[in-house]
Amino acid sequence: MNGALLLIIASACFLAGYFIYAGMIARKLGVDPSKPTPAHTRKDGVDFVPAHPAVLFGHHFASIAGAGPIVGPVLAAEFGWASVALWIILGCVFIGAAHDMISLFLSIRHGGESIGSVIGTILGRPGKVLFLLFSWSALILVVTEFTRQIAVTFVADPAIATASLLFIAEAILFGLCVNKLKVSVLAASLVFVPLMFASVWFGSLIPFDLVKLFGLTPETTRIVWTLVLLVYCFIASTCPVWILLQPRDYLNSYLLYAMMVLGFLGVFVAHPTLSTDAFAGFSAVGRSGAADLLFPFLFVTVACGACSGFHALVASGTSAKQLDSERSIRPIAYGGMLLEGVLAIIALIGVAGTYASQKDYVSAIQGMEPVQMFAATIAGFCVKIGIPQRVAESFMLLSVSAFLMTTIDSGTRLARFSWQELVDALPCEGAAKKSARNMYFGTALVVLLAAGLLLGSPATAKQLWTIFASANQLLAALTLLAATLWFAKNRRPCWITAIPMVFMMCVSSIALGMLFWKSFTGSPVDWVKGCATGFLLTLAVVLVVFAVNSACKAKRS
Repeated sequence: MNGALLLIIASACFLAGYFIYAGMIARKLGVDPSKPTPAHTRKDGVDFVPAHPAVLFGHHFASIAGAGPIVGPVLAAEFGWASVALWIILGCVFIGAAHDMISLFLSIRHGGESIGSVIGTILGRPGKVLFLLFSWSALILVVTEFTRQIAVTFVADPAIATASLLFIAEAILFGLCVNKLKVSVLAASLVFVPLMFASVWFGSLIPFDLVKLFGLTPETTRIVWTLVLLVYCFIASTCPVWILLQPRDYLNSYLLYAMMVLGFLGVFVAHPTLSTDAFAGFSAVGRSGAADLLFPFLFVTVACGACSGFHALVASGTSAKQLDSERSIRPIAYGGMLLEGVLAIIALIGVAGTYASQKDYVSAIQGMEPVQMFAATIAGFCVKIGIPQRVAESFMLLSVSAFLMTTIDSGTRLARFSWQELVDALPCEGAAKKSARNMYFGTALVVLLAAGLLLGSPATAKQLWTIFASANQLLAALTLLAATLWFAKNRRPCWITAIPMVFMMCVSSIALGMLFWKSFTGSPVDWVKGCATGFLLTLAVVLVVFAVNSACKAKRS
């Protein structure tokens, strides 16, 4: 099959989903642009700040995407490109995008509180505490895994480190111009967007290579960048959103759009033939070198490319606090997920259209990081439109790093929100509770736990994607469970969330159960991986029991 044709089919399905299915969901929810949003009713200048729709879309899209829609499809291609493409299209339209849109709406109607607080209104305090504990744990995995990927990228291509540092400085200046000097978003964009692209060129001239500058080994350099990134996470997630989070995500979004446009054009000009297997069987060999079962690992490996529980935390954690009008719920939440689906399809076409056979793909994925494979394959398409391979590859890597930078600091902020809500939900008072709720304490706790996973257990750190992806899908299932109970409580049709919830619950629970079993039956025993998966699975089972009990009580009453 031709890659360009697959991209056309996927895009047409996404457009149909946006105008037909998302429109129906908006009517079922009762979206009302005349209602004031929490960004206005609870405006505080730090977290609750109304944002221009374009700025908020940039923040939301950059935060939810990360490397998920790239890493997931590249890894999942072991099962065959047709299997992956089918799940991306159906998953995005009927599960992922609907999940994101409903999560944002529920948060808006609950005063901008997180999805954990929404669950609290349905399941009570115990259910709220357990869900917040689960989401907080999942967010630590997000911050840890994506920090690892950025550090590896900075070591492999130091020019990206230079450009990324320049982006941060430019974002702060943009935020000051728009929010303090009252320069219009358009005028500031005309200055800072070109500067951002100039930083890409400047980074290639002066790469910040710690190996050459200080004589460090690559492994030591990775550790240094890991620590620097975690310090950045602490600072970025505790300062007001208008000074770094909003402007950096907005500016970076142009970089991401440019990457997607290049990828889109590259696919159409190169029109590659998808040469790897369309279907590699119900059991396939990939990066791990061992045979993986299509069910459930196809679905959890694609992860953010089709459905992601992390998106609910972004939607209800930061986006809901910045939404200016309910009119923007559909384009920002549903549209943002569909755009992520397009990126996932492009990443899939990159590997399926570059390698001559499934055997060549498996050999490549076992020796390269997925992000580097994505950059190399899409850069190969860009050569067809006159862009040198090396330039295109560096630009792709830089764009992915921009995705990741937005995700790790947003993830740290969201983890801080979850921690504060978790402390608030505990039935105790006093100075200890006040100290534990402090935003600096909550942020430091997240950063330190991420550092412990990355530096204290390097072997487990390399396997974090599978744990993160499984927990992420289970988080989506639990969010859909809460939405189903909300629909039922308000006497509205709940099939929109109930059917996807059952499917995602089965997929993620089985995946975590299999990971738990392998952790303790393998040699040597992986205690960190086993305890992490066991803890997450136990929390999920207890939450499901609470939900069933709540539903039964509601039915009896």
